[in-house]
Amino acid sequence: MTKRHQEHQSLGDVLKDFVTDNNLQKGLDKVAVRDVWEKVMGPAITKYTQNIKLERDTLFVQLSSSVLREELGYGKEKIITNLNEELGKELIKKLVLR
Repeated sequence: MTKRHQEHQSLGDVLKDFVTDNNLQKGLDKVAVRDVWEKVMGPAITKYTQNIKLERDTLFVQLSSSVLREELGYGKEKIITNLNEELGKELIKKLVLR
């Protein structure tokens, strides 16, 4: 609470401190991954996406189409690269399509 006495601290800095102090970054990353999946993969693939879960450095994606799952399986490395690039950090190292 020592930072409360600083008069000129931006709202962004206060929020970063709050997230760090309360260990909220992992939860925020999980939400961000879902948003980035929809943005990067587009509405056509998002329509067949049933569940997205980030555990440690592995992203689990459940798809309702076996054909789409097979097609996306060929480009896993490219998908991981695009998602991490959009996130701005290397958060995903492995992609599991179910």
